[in-house]
Amino acid sequence: MITKPFFTGVCTALVTPFLDDKLNYPMLQQLLKRQIDAGIEAVVIAGTTGEAPTLSDDEKLELFHRAKNCVGNQCKIIAGTGCNSTHHTIELSKAAEEAGVDGLLIVSPYYNKATPEGLFAHFLAAAHSVSLPVILYNVPSRTGVDIPVSVYRRLSRVPNIVGVKEASTDISKITRILLECGGGFSVWSGNDEMITPVVSLGGSGVISVVSNVLPTKTQAMAKAALDGDFDTAAALQIGLQPLISQLFCEVSPIPVKEAMRIIGFDCGNCRPPLSPMTESNREKLLQMLLRVLDN
Repeated sequence: MITKPFFTGVCTALVTPFLDDKLNYPMLQQLLKRQIDAGIEAVVIAGTTGEAPTLSDDEKLELFHRAKNCVGNQCKIIAGTGCNSTHHTIELSKAAEEAGVDGLLIVSPYYNKATPEGLFAHFLAAAHSVSLPVILYNVPSRTGVDIPVSVYRRLSRVPNIVGVKEASTDISKITRILLECGGGFSVWSGNDEMITPVVSLGGSGVISVVSNVLPTKTQAMAKAALDGDFDTAAALQIGLQPLISQLFCEVSPIPVKEAMRIIGFDCGNCRPPLSPMTESNREKLLQMLLRVLDN
């Protein structure tokens, strides 16, 4: 049983850079270097922010391989391998392990709306298929299913299931997870607006969108909270909240990719069916970034 967090602080859910709808590997290297320079301990490749549903398996595996080769031991590479098919999840997870990644992020099956028993069986089969650390991913606003605490409790006994990215907004649920699953099962916030509250309850940090844009400041907030300096953490959390809200004014990752373009890292447009950001929201985002970057 793993007894310490797989990572603490900030893990960035990295955007996937495109150039003319092809993967932009030079930009990927720039993004990863920027995260490492900011002290970020881990990044997720091909998660929700990385537009996983529009990436082919070959593209995902190439991203996993190149990202790990780029960062070496400076940063953990966590591969997003979950989908709504248990068989496909297992096959992609095995291939990601062969590509050299450090861990897996496995989202709950979407659209199928599995029962608690189905969720347990899905995650158990995926975890048993690899030797890598596995992070569960609960995002009910996208999947249509909220993983019950009872399922977490059972899965927390599986040696290589190390915790959950909890992207529900139920703070009482996070309290119950921490209470019922024990110290070897970490909880990472899946919502940037809840980093400080989750850490204050005993969470291990965040898998973050805003850290694409402001990795140093996001890391400073998480570190302050983990160090028990909640005055500093709260001030940073409140200061970042307007930008965090703007990054979700349209379906993510539309706004964060536009924000990256504005600050000088053109990662291309999102793949269809995600559309370009509206001009009115882009202008609001620009003004918000100008205010935040001035502080």
